[in-house]
Amino acid sequence: MTKGDSADQLWKDYRNTRSPEIREKLVLRYVSLVKYVAGRLAIGLPPSVQADDLISSGILGLMDAIDKYDLERDTRFETYAVTRIRGAILDELRALDWIPRSTRQKARKLESVYIHLENSLGRAATTDEVARHMKISTSALYGLLDEVRSTNLVSLDEFVQGKDGDGQTRLVDAVEDRISLDPSDRIDIEDIKDVMNHAILRLPSRERLVIALYYYEELTLKEIGSILNVSESRISQIHTKAILRLRGKLRKQTGSLISGLMGPGIPQAYSTAESLGAKVVIGDITKILSE
Repeated sequence: MTKGDSADQLWKDYRNTRSPEIREKLVLRYVSLVKYVAGRLAIGLPPSVQADDLISSGILGLMDAIDKYDLERDTRFETYAVTRIRGAILDELRALDWIPRSTRQKARKLESVYIHLENSLGRAATTDEVARHMKISTSALYGLLDEVRSTNLVSLDEFVQGKDGDGQTRLVDAVEDRISLDPSDRIDIEDIKDVMNHAILRLPSRERLVIALYYYEELTLKEIGSILNVSESRISQIHTKAILRLRGKLRKQTGSLISGLMGPGIPQAYSTAESLGAKVVIGDITKILSE
């Protein structure tokens, strides 16, 4: 009996019996999905959030997915489960309300510094330049980057400016309807793809490489650290700097819509950025490793 046949039989038995023992076997079979999602979300969280807490919430989401999954649907269980697991973890994080107002203010200030310096210099600002502008040491700047990286996680209950510039709407109400897409929305999306592509290509080479390896190659922070021969914490700081730069560049052209699109990661729908950006950063690997 193959692995696929064994899984099919487990699903059939569980649908017929709803046995807790069979559900436990299904949980054990798919628990790696929880670890994967938790690991992907962890990059946007402060050190105070424990990985075990994320996994515990994710397992509840996995159990819910197992109970509600319809065997007759075309969607693979893995695809369905990842969405439910991610939602369960984010719901728990929002309930904890772990991002203080002061941290968000620091993130906005740091973002504005990057925008100001890069507009003045006409290029990406270095860590030393940012630290001097803020009148702090580079080690203090790294500490600040560690603190504000938690703000990369966006709540769907947050309000953003309306599409016509008037009023506000919740992000959850602005989620794309993939079944029907207005032609004007399609134009907006293509414009954002183009903006995203150019913003990624203008990142410093090391930050561009981290973005490519994390979002396009789907490597973990630890794996990226091994490639670049630096610590996992350092990779996290590089990622945070890249996201701050991207948000600053994109915000100037696309307004508050970008806040929803950036969230904890770059959307998979950005095929233009993925294809062009990946080609550029692969060429940087040899150069960076030889430095």
